[in-house]
Parts: sequence; C-alpha cells; structure tokens
Amino acid sequence: MITLNKYNFSAGPAILPEAVLQTAQAEMLDYNGIGSSVMTMSHRSDAFISILYHAEQDLRQLLHIPDNYKILFMQGGASAQFNMVVMNLANGFKRVDSVVSGNWSRIAHSQMGKLSNAQIHLAAHGGDLYNYTDVPSPENWDVDPNSAFVHYCINETVHGLQYRNIPKPEGMPPIVCDMSSEILSRPINVADFGVIYAGAQKNIGPSGATIVIIREDLLERCSDRIPDVWNYQSHISRQGMYNTPATYPIYISGLVFRWLQAHGGVEQIQALNTMKAETLYAAIDSSNGFYINHVKQQARSHMNVIFHTPEKELDKMFVQQANAHGLCALQGYKSIGGMRASLYNAMPIQGVEALVNFMREFQRRYG
Repeated sequence: MITLNKYNFSAGPAILPEAVLQTAQAEMLDYNGIGSSVMTMSHRSDAFISILYHAEQDLRQLLHIPDNYKILFMQGGASAQFNMVVMNLANGFKRVDSVVSGNWSRIAHSQMGKLSNAQIHLAAHGGDLYNYTDVPSPENWDVDPNSAFVHYCINETVHGLQYRNIPKPEGMPPIVCDMSSEILSRPINVADFGVIYAGAQKNIGPSGATIVIIREDLLERCSDRIPDVWNYQSHISRQGMYNTPATYPIYISGLVFRWLQAHGGVEQIQALNTMKAETLYAAIDSSNGFYINHVKQQARSHMNVIFHTPEKELDKMFVQQANAHGLCALQGYKSIGGMRASLYNAMPIQGVEALVNFMREFQRRYG
C-alpha cells in the first residue's frame, strides 16, 4: 500500500486524510462487493443512493443540523452560489447586503448583482479601512433588517482572515455564509444561518461537489421563473437528483465525514486545528521580523496562514527549498505573493512541526 511522505499545504484542492485515500484505493475497482467502481455506477442505483443518504446523515450529525434545514450536494463550486443565492432568495426584495472582507467576498459582491434586480448594497468593506488585515466588525455592518439577506465569507483563504467570533443574527436578515475554507473545522450553530454553502475541495473532499445547507422556509422564495438547474427547490424536490450529481466527490466526502467521526467529530478537530495554528503563528511571531504576518491577532485564520520574509527573492527560495523537503504548495496567492500554509482538518500536527523546523533552519541560513 502506498504511504504518503509529503505534506500538502495547498489551499485547494487540498490535503485529504491518508486513511480516506487508502479506502478509496481499496474500493476503486469494486465498491462494497458490487463488482463496479463508484466512478461508473448509476447515480440512481441503490448503491449510490445509499452513499448519498449516509453522507447527508453523517454531515447532519457532525454539524448538528436541525431538521428544518435541507442539505444539497451541488455542482459549480462555491462561485456558482454567488449568483444562485440571489436568484433564489432575493425575489421581491429591493436590497441584498454584502460584506467584503477579502478576495472571495469581494468577488461574490461583484457577481451577485448580475442576475438580480435587487440592489447589492455594500454593508461593510475591510479593504479601504483595514487593507484586508482585519475583518469588519458585525457591529459596524450597515445592514437593513428588511434586506433579502446579508452575505459574508467566514474565512478568507487569500488574505488569511477569519471571523473568530461568529456573527450572530440578532437584528439582521437571514445570514448567507460562504464557509468553503473552514466548514467542519470548529463547531457552529447552524440555526444562526439562513444558508451555508461550501466548496468541497478544502475541508470536505475533492473538487466537484458543493454543500448547500438551507433553512426550509427560505425555499418558499424560489420562483418558478428560475431555471430548474439553478433552483434550490427543484433540487430539493428531486432529492438532489435533478441532474447527475458529482458521484465520486460525494463518495469521498462521505468517507471524510466518517473519518472525522472516528476522530472525535468537529469538537475534537477544533482542538487540533487550534494547536496547529498556534504552533505556526508562534514560529512567525518569534522570528524577530524575519517572517511577517500583518493580520490582526483577533482575525488570524486558523485555516490559512499567510506570511512572507523581508525580500521577494527569499520568498521564492523558501518555497523552492520547502518543496524539496516535502513541504508542498506553500506559495502564496498569485496577487499576494509570499507564502501560505493551509492547515485544514486533514493536515497532521507533524506536518506543521516539520514546517516550523524548516522555517527555523531557513532563517538560520538566510536571516
């Protein structure tokens, strides 16, 4: 059996638990004794319907999702949801509130108005005031309770920002949250949200599936004028089978859910994620300015840690030499540069310790 000997710090598609990959390897040609691979089975077969059902139930258990919330495994990535939430939830509303705290919420804000008559109101912008080094405080969001919803991204992968204190819904319209890069990393109260959506390729599974968790009463807003393929209600009424779902990514996601349950669930993984993040930030902060992270302490992401050295050439050397030491995909986002270490659930503490040891040796040689 192949054993992985490198640590993948990619922001996505990201690291998957080795145990999950080994199970998928063992079942590749023959799933559960049926004589075929999940890749080639019909999405309407009893075997796949069982896979989909158990994936939904395991996710519901992990996040303690209330009964009045529906779960969809959709395609199109989280980016498709920028428009779908507006098409489905803003019918008859004059305004949608949008919080911009970094790259992905900025893109969402730019896209949401393209297929809606509602005004996409900028409720808060972290760029001008904070230069994306802090998240706009919910107390300062300019939100209208009569808006269709307020949208925000809870964790910004590019800028390494995270709402450590999760915004509460008091006095707000339904909250729609892009949770792609932190879902299942810590406990949340699903009932605080109208819609949660998340691309799978960070903390859930491979790329190709997108989780949508939606409060049932909001489905009443879905108009018949929305094409069925983009209509939440159409997918719900067909038990997620309006069109062919991303069968293999859903299968892998289900394996990840079971792996997470076997490791104590979301509550236990949060403790490990906190340890990983604190270990890496401590190495940055104790480097006497050789490694730099400008994010405010209270907004530092536990999922995506960004940092750089005083010189761009050193950054390039760092990434190249780290890769040679089995520490992969540490280059920062194309528009940001520097380094980015993504510490998703499947990243073991040993990977972070290996990175920290490399950082110390690199600083000794070039600092």
